[in-house]
Amino acid sequence: MMFRSLLRHAVSRNNKVTIWSLAFFLVLVSFLVSCSKNSDLAANTIPETNAIGGYDPVAYFTESKPVLGNEDLYHVWNKAKWLFSSQENMELFKKDPAQYAPQYNGYCAFAQSRNKCVEVNPEAWAIVDDKLYFTYNHSIKNAWLQDKENYIAKADRNWQNNSLSSN
Repeated sequence: MMFRSLLRHAVSRNNKVTIWSLAFFLVLVSFLVSCSKNSDLAANTIPETNAIGGYDPVAYFTESKPVLGNEDLYHVWNKAKWLFSSQENMELFKKDPAQYAPQYNGYCAFAQSRNKCVEVNPEAWAIVDDKLYFTYNHSIKNAWLQDKENYIAKADRNWQNNSLSSN
């Protein structure tokens, strides 16, 4: 209901303020999308696309950098298609996917600490205690790193609560 009235207002007034209001509202709605570890959007992917933007999850650990995977080297796990840059990385992932998969299904660790699901930049990442975390961008990553233990504790609680309520 609120969306319809906002859209009607934006279309009828045709000015920048209302267009920006509509854009803000759409962004806000996207932040409120629920997420869980049992979601069909596993690993922050849309069905028929590649998990974590096609990056090799193992490479973050073995090469200490994001590396795009190869479409010919993939493994389906947790309803997502994971790409790898080498056969060796694919085999490591198959042996222990949870070791290499990002936390919070690949959603932004900072946003999850605020109980929100936000898309990420796979190049804004960190490994903390042998776990892979992504953030929305490098600025958010830098802020998150300043108090990562606190943010991780909050995000873990939120993730656990969300997954329990979605079962």
